[in-house]
Amino acid sequence: MTRARVQTWLAVIFFAAAAITAVWPDWIEALGLGDPDHGNGTAEWGIVALFAVVAIASGTLAVRTHRRLQAA
Repeated sequence: MTRARVQTWLAVIFFAAAAITAVWPDWIEALGLGDPDHGNGTAEWGIVALFAVVAIASGTLAVRTHRRLQAA
């Protein structure tokens, strides 16, 4: 059950990170991490996509792990 919880929390965290990046794309510059795309926004949308993919993958793994544990 611990694995499913970790996967669920990872999904929640990465979904939140994707949402925050979508709403506030300049957080990278605000933290002083530089300007990776020199102001055109492509890096931020790439980060949103990456966070969303990881959130979906973690959520899918959490569901599969939970179902496997329920069947056992």
